[in-house]
Amino acid sequence: MLPPLELWGGVECTVNRIGDGYLDQLERSGHTRRPDDLDLLAGLGIRTFRYPVLWEHVAPEDMDAPQWSWSDRQLGGLRELGIRPIIGLLHHGSGPRYTSLIDPEFPEKLARYAGMVAERYQWVESYTPINEPLTTARFSTLYGHWYPHRSEPLAFARAMLLQCRGIILAMRAIRRINPDARLVQTEDLGRTYSTPTLAYQAEFENQRRWLTNDLLCGLVTAHHPMAEYFRWLGVDAGDLEWFIDNPLPPDLIGVNHYLTSERFLDERLGRYPESSHGGNGRHRYADVEAVRVCAEGIAGPHELIKEVWERYHRPIAITEAHLGCDCDEQLRWLKEMIDAAHSLRFEGVDLQAVTAWSLLGSYDWDSLLTRSGGHYEPGAFDTSFDPPRPTALAAMLRDLATHGTHYHEALESPGWWRRPERILYPPVSRNREITQRERSARYPLLDMDIATPRVTDDAERTPLKAFIR
Repeated sequence: MLPPLELWGGVECTVNRIGDGYLDQLERSGHTRRPDDLDLLAGLGIRTFRYPVLWEHVAPEDMDAPQWSWSDRQLGGLRELGIRPIIGLLHHGSGPRYTSLIDPEFPEKLARYAGMVAERYQWVESYTPINEPLTTARFSTLYGHWYPHRSEPLAFARAMLLQCRGIILAMRAIRRINPDARLVQTEDLGRTYSTPTLAYQAEFENQRRWLTNDLLCGLVTAHHPMAEYFRWLGVDAGDLEWFIDNPLPPDLIGVNHYLTSERFLDERLGRYPESSHGGNGRHRYADVEAVRVCAEGIAGPHELIKEVWERYHRPIAITEAHLGCDCDEQLRWLKEMIDAAHSLRFEGVDLQAVTAWSLLGSYDWDSLLTRSGGHYEPGAFDTSFDPPRPTALAAMLRDLATHGTHYHEALESPGWWRRPERILYPPVSRNREITQRERSARYPLLDMDIATPRVTDDAERTPLKAFIR
């Protein structure tokens, strides 16, 4: 018998580097300047939070001169409020200026910092040394959006191996101080679909999505598809064998799933906006949100989390549940995630919690944090007001945390991702194109000229943003 499903919370805390500057979500939201935020968060009734003690904040210039004052105040406040933190050390970051994702000494430096944190906060039980290593490596070393701004497959491979090695060394350092410390390893979970021409690229991306946890679990043996890819890039076999000899499986696998985590690849570029165009050196193709083009819709959290369970058979939590949209849609998305969690638990999946993410909102994910444009998305609280103003999502979370249920009239309607107007491009099946006759018969509301994307009020539509969220 599984214990009751828990409701967790979290604040968007990315500190990513662009060139010589950093974009800091905690600064942008004002959280670093408002001690009373902890009382707001505690008032939701949630008793477990993913919370940052970020390397870039504590030791920005030198690990011999750490700056603990803010973390001391915040973690002390959480402890007094009876809230259990899951400490994050690096959140979509490349670390302070004296390191980077491709620094050969990155793992040892991160491990040293992790040991410092564990020594100072010995009562903390759970850690996420690096949030979403695969996503961070893609954006920093494949696409060049974030520091160190590389667009090289070999740099990506090195960033992945260094991050995962850093996670293992960091947990070793933490467990020397607290042997019972738990590793809560988060990663984005999606799936890629494609036209028949691009099936090979979709298959590659669907293998790559498991890389973080496969490395940590020691599963990347000589015959693993990604091992073959890394060897082809020139990665030393010993760098891969190290993980086989030093496995450190997560105590809990954290799933971060967004509506745009599922992708569709199509070589017919004229169907899609130029901003979605890219390629792999062999084919040019558009990379768009599957929810905007697949007639069947997306697989969604239930099906994808079931894949995680079948692959690893380890405890799971949904560690980010958030939608950058209007408040009604945020309620619907959270409900869908919770419903999926209950259904999976009924099927025997050890899914322990759902995390309401970005409770204080977030800035500039519409540009993938590549610029400071001032685009703000509220969460459970709207920090554009002083003091932050609770939204309908806050009421939903309070009810769920205290009573386990919540009613809002918005929940009687499906989310935009389940309505016909979600389609922006000529609809396709996940495996083949939908013909005009089939479209007219099965999807009459879509029987219109949609070769040109329509502008709607829906969030998540920005092609650039869709690469991650």
